[in-house]
Amino acid sequence: MESEFGTEPKGGFAGMVPEFHVTDIDKSLEFWLSILGFTIAYQRPAEKFVYLEHVCGAQVMLCQRHGAWETGAMEVPYGRGILFQIFANSIESVVVAVNNQAWPIHTGPREVWRRQGTIEACNSEIVLQDPDGYLIMVSAQTAVRPA
Repeated sequence: MESEFGTEPKGGFAGMVPEFHVTDIDKSLEFWLSILGFTIAYQRPAEKFVYLEHVCGAQVMLCQRHGAWETGAMEVPYGRGILFQIFANSIESVVVAVNNQAWPIHTGPREVWRRQGTIEACNSEIVLQDPDGYLIMVSAQTAVRPA
């Protein structure tokens, strides 16, 4: 049953869902909604927490920093050494949103062939940094061929 705060994700909960600790929940939420195309599944405004889902199945949580889960000093850019990849049907809507909002691009857009076992897959991809510096890659498979 949906409330004013939302409901569980439409496809149920993913097996693994990263939680991004952010400096400003409103600024981060704007990025995830308007640039990456996520929607709010549910939220806890008093805790400055929101659970997001993407039409292609990706799920993330955003929570404004409060210190409870921090295991060391947090310095911008956050997430050093990790890249979060979101698989989509196309990267075009992200490219359009980035251009419309003049959001900086880290890498791409580009097409890259990568071996995946007995095949090679071509992916269109674009890499952005969210407002706190987390690296986010949006990727869409465009072709497949034998390796």
